Amino acid sequence: MNDSTWQFVKKRTTADGAVYVSADGTRYRRTGGPELHAEAAFQRRIADRNYPVPHILEEGITDDGHYYVVEESLGSQTLHERAVASLDGGRTLADDITDTAAQVAARLLRAQAAHRVDATPSRLRQWLEGAGFTQNVFQENPDLDKPRTHAVLNHALDRLATAPLVWGHLDYGLPNVLPAGVIDWQHHGLVPLGYDVLPALEIIAFKGGTKGYTATSGQRHRYLAALDDASRNTTGQPVSQNLGPFLLVKALFFLALMRPADPSRTDKHLKWQYRRHLFTKGREQYERTGTVDTALFPGLEEFAAGHSAGDHP
Repeated sequence: MNDSTWQFVKKRTTADGAVYVSADGTRYRRTGGPELHAEAAFQRRIADRNYPVPHILEEGITDDGHYYVVEESLGSQTLHERAVASLDGGRTLADDITDTAAQVAARLLRAQAAHRVDATPSRLRQWLEGAGFTQNVFQENPDLDKPRTHAVLNHALDRLATAPLVWGHLDYGLPNVLPAGVIDWQHHGLVPLGYDVLPALEIIAFKGGTKGYTATSGQRHRYLAALDDASRNTTGQPVSQNLGPFLLVKALFFLALMRPADPSRTDKHLKWQYRRHLFTKGREQYERTGTVDTALFPGLEEFAAGHSAGDHP
């Protein structure tokens, strides 16, 4: 393939390789190693199952030994990029962004629900440990590796025991969503139905305001209602009832992304403390109510002010 027809976009963040776009913007070319080959095989399979994903047009080996895939473009801007570009002095997402997010999420949910996998305790446990990076979290935060934390996670698994498992994205959010579908499936695996899509607006709160935008309670309600409609039409049951367990796992995931730092590195140490605070706050909410309300999470700036005043550990 003639590289002169491709324009460099970015290095791939989780693998050795890069992303390029065709001169006319209709195709993307990604390079990588064996993990990209596995991702492409998975993407072909779910495309055949009507998942809203880019169709792969070509694949092969580059002259320098990298694997490459060429896939159709789903558009030039993700919903995250559109959200940032549409801000006009405020921080509230535009309704058309959240409504488009709901439409794409419902399409994905329906496709996932049509190809369910039997849930077993071992598969659910494997999802929890992989999606929440529990081994990393407990190694880096041994004070959380206690009966209280394990009890609340076991309760969450019990609630999910009847949820069907489906093939999922595991890194779903507005940065990977376009109006025409969902990109970047390298972290795919089995997930309880709804785990990908339900938390998409809720997880904005875990960034502490650094994404630049936030979703209103009305937008979050409409988003969840659209997914419940899609779930009822395919499974006969609403899916939002599992949001609490999913957000517990997301709290672990976001804590795992922020490893403890030397206290002298003030910024990184503060962000680690902030993510710990969000996890413990979410755990306490779940213990009391069986769910997690991210609207009650403090922003990073609010937490930092309290932290410097001694209000947080």
